[in-house]
Amino acid sequence: MRRALSLSLFLLFALPLQGQTKNLTLEQAKAIALERNLNVAQAQNNIEAAQAQALAAKGGYLPTLSASGGWSRSQSTRDGTTTQVINGLPVTAPAFFQVTNNFTAGVSAGYTLFDGFARSANVGAATSRAVASELTAARTRQAIIFQVVTDYLNVLRNEYLVSVGAENLKRDLRQLERIVESNRVGALSMADVYRQKSQVAIDEVALITQQNNYDKSKADLVALIGLDVAVEYTFNDPLLPTGKDSLDAVIHAPIPGGIVEMTQKALTARPDYMGAKENLSASESGVTAARSTYYPSASIFGGYSLLNDELGKLSQNRSANWGLQIRWTLFDGFQTNQQIQSAIATKRNAEITLAQTERNIGVDVKKAFIDLEASRKAYDASREGLVSATEDRKIAEERYNLGAGTLLDLLTANANLVQAQANLANSAFGYLVSRYNLEYAIGEKAY
Repeated sequence: MRRALSLSLFLLFALPLQGQTKNLTLEQAKAIALERNLNVAQAQNNIEAAQAQALAAKGGYLPTLSASGGWSRSQSTRDGTTTQVINGLPVTAPAFFQVTNNFTAGVSAGYTLFDGFARSANVGAATSRAVASELTAARTRQAIIFQVVTDYLNVLRNEYLVSVGAENLKRDLRQLERIVESNRVGALSMADVYRQKSQVAIDEVALITQQNNYDKSKADLVALIGLDVAVEYTFNDPLLPTGKDSLDAVIHAPIPGGIVEMTQKALTARPDYMGAKENLSASESGVTAARSTYYPSASIFGGYSLLNDELGKLSQNRSANWGLQIRWTLFDGFQTNQQIQSAIATKRNAEITLAQTERNIGVDVKKAFIDLEASRKAYDASREGLVSATEDRKIAEERYNLGAGTLLDLLTANANLVQAQANLANSAFGYLVSRYNLEYAIGEKAY
């Protein structure tokens, strides 16, 4: 009666919660991550800032225009009359109070004719940095997508391991029932009962750990894609090759191209490599901009202003000015030299970064290719191991039931079967992750 009441309460509360559970496919998880992931949002903000800098650099080719206006007031006061002797004659100055207003208005414009190629260098550097920020954002999106795929497959792997642990617990519980019954009729000793109970307890702890890993992997995935971790989600994608036949077809499909060919693809497709090239171009423009101070600069200017002590008569006093200005710094205490040397060092570092990025890409592709081949071999070996472990467990169970084998032999065979099932799951999902890792290492896909 108590178990029936507990079951009724479970159905009452659990079923509405299950109705609120949302399922997310892999493609849905990718789309949400691109929209809500904070790293992607930060990369997009960097793009907008770099584009604003590029626009400001281009504005250096435009004239400057400014307008001004103002009002000021001065007040003079003398209390009482004063007498001063000027040239031997007394002069009396009366008391007075005087207020003077001053109204001004004006407009001025200027245009730089030549600045030692600094403007063109600044435009080139800012444009390259803007392109580099876009490429960095593209690589960030690729990294987030790869992380989502990895975490998604990890959730599915942990879910499968939970099912393996649950099935193993059921199997050992059934075996415990048979052993208890055999002990009751005197066919088996009490030692076998205690040993099997101990194994059931071990299975329960293992299942709790597997369930905990599964729940935590789901929380990690939900947080990564930017959803509320308080909401329960399930993850199931019918398009993923998780069945035996589909897995075999994917795992044994030929890989197009070798390491050299895939490395060349990566060097033409990877956003981080192209971004390193753009940063090098920006640093080269920085050297040109630093050298610009060695050249003279020329600019033209003009202005028009109004001045009067009465606002209504402001237009009566007018003035205009225009001209050409040439400036050439003959000596600046080696400041320009310091800027040039700093820019050259930045350029050299950019060259080193580009070379290091090229090396890293070669290593990434090779390691991804090696991991893929190792995962394929591990999957084939795990499949054979599972077949052997299944048969070995079946034989051990039959021998034990017939009294020809010991319980220890059965427990060992059962543990080997569970390990073989886990090995197969790890190798299968490991291969899928390795395949996506190779795709990420090449970097051809845009998101």
